[in-house]
Amino acid sequence: MQQQVLLERLSHFQEPNPALRKHAEERAQSIQNRIADKITAFSGSMWFVYVHILWFSLWIGLGVEKYPYGLLTMIVSLEAIFLSTFVLISQNRADAKRQVVANLEWRTVQEEDHQNEELLKLSQQILELTKEIHTFANRKVPRQQG
Repeated sequence: MQQQVLLERLSHFQEPNPALRKHAEERAQSIQNRIADKITAFSGSMWFVYVHILWFSLWIGLGVEKYPYGLLTMIVSLEAIFLSTFVLISQNRADAKRQVVANLEWRTVQEEDHQNEELLKLSQQILELTKEIHTFANRKVPRQQG
């Protein structure tokens, strides 16, 4: 089941970033995270809209309660409270993903900076050796007469 959840989360990537894959694996280990992810995935879909259109239409059309629909208003208000919480959870999850990627990019930049310093040192050594070879080659060697 965890593998399916993981693949579902990463399905929009061609080749998932290894850091994001690890982050998703860690997230998938918690049942709370899996539940929150399912709810936010559903509440951010058109199916959520269609279900609500049908629900409101049936509630009003079948006359479950009379206008001004106090119970429906209370239910929708409670739903809005929970949905806003799930939106915050989703934003926190997105921030955590961005932080994982940012940390990976920062480590890459640091490694590249170290490699660049090493390349500069090697280039300097090559330059010094080239100058020595040039000096040696341009030295006038006295000809021996014989």
